[in-house]
Amino acid sequence: MALCDVDSKRLAERAAKYPKAKLFSDYRKMLEEQKGIDAVIVSTPDHHHAFAAVMAMKLGKHVYCQKPMAHSIWEARLMRQVAARQKVATQMGNQGHSYDSTRRLVELVQAGVLGDVREVHVWTDRPIWPQGVDRPAGEDPVPENLLWELWLGPAPWRPYKKDVYHSFKWRGWWDFGTGALGDMACHNTDAAFWSLKLDAPVSVEAESSGANKETCPNWSIIRFEFPARGSMPPVRLTWYDGGKLPSRDLVGGEELPKNGTIMVGSKAKIVFRDWNPNGFRLLPEDKFKDFQGPPQTVPRAPNGPYREWIEACKGGPACLSNFEYAGRLTETVLLGNVAIRLGKKFDWDATNLKAMNTPEADQYIHREYRKGWTFQA
Repeated sequence: MALCDVDSKRLAERAAKYPKAKLFSDYRKMLEEQKGIDAVIVSTPDHHHAFAAVMAMKLGKHVYCQKPMAHSIWEARLMRQVAARQKVATQMGNQGHSYDSTRRLVELVQAGVLGDVREVHVWTDRPIWPQGVDRPAGEDPVPENLLWELWLGPAPWRPYKKDVYHSFKWRGWWDFGTGALGDMACHNTDAAFWSLKLDAPVSVEAESSGANKETCPNWSIIRFEFPARGSMPPVRLTWYDGGKLPSRDLVGGEELPKNGTIMVGSKAKIVFRDWNPNGFRLLPEDKFKDFQGPPQTVPRAPNGPYREWIEACKGGPACLSNFEYAGRLTETVLLGNVAIRLGKKFDWDATNLKAMNTPEADQYIHREYRKGWTFQA
């Protein structure tokens, strides 16, 4: 067993729980030297996800990667490709995908209980970290416990500032994180994305508190337009963050939870507090008072996502949020950030990873890396 962290204080805390583990500050060195590692869990800031995961997979290691699966759309596509080629067991850490409530919702929607769904609303209470701010001037001494150059990794170099980036506030900075959308949409949009068999949207547009070169906006509303899928009609999925919410009229005027989803069908609605094992509600409630629903068709993961992944590593069934599925979800989610940064609507060519007739989007789809951090499939 081995543990890796660029923060020696955090590494020591983890090592106290696993005294036999070998300790590293650079995951590249760890993966090169520890030939006996079978599987890797990636829990770094977003900008390191693809680098650690792809290196591990190319060495034949199974990978569990926290959400969002990647920092850029190009990286998410690359991770899908490498996982498929290497035939390793993969799982993204959107834990709600393994909940019984999520899997039951998928069964209900795909059995036609809601009828035709053309409208979905998804929201979160994030951000709970600074956004909409510029880079601070000056620099502070780097703490003795932190290897700042390694923490930056593939991101552009910048001076260290105390309590600005490390250890938690990185999520709001474009160079390191993916904002409220990247943090929570892989959780909150998952139920709709899965149950409605969504894939790449055909267009995306966003409104926000204002694009900023350094950080994500204080709030955003993003509209994803999805095409028809077989007998399923086109769908508009609207995302809200930073205090923005859908109309309470959708649920009879009642107060909305901090995080949730409303799926509006021609026959009924589902109100779902995402990544919550306590379930969902079918509306109108009087119509479903004694409703039993269709039989179970989706396998359950009674011991949670990590155990589901471990069983897959041992040759069991593939995880249901494996990189093939999770990569498609992550690509869609991160398109919202492209729309925020462009400030205009664009049509999406998923095959070629291109915002059509919008070449200025390329820089947000495939980011530049600092010297020494370029990688390939």
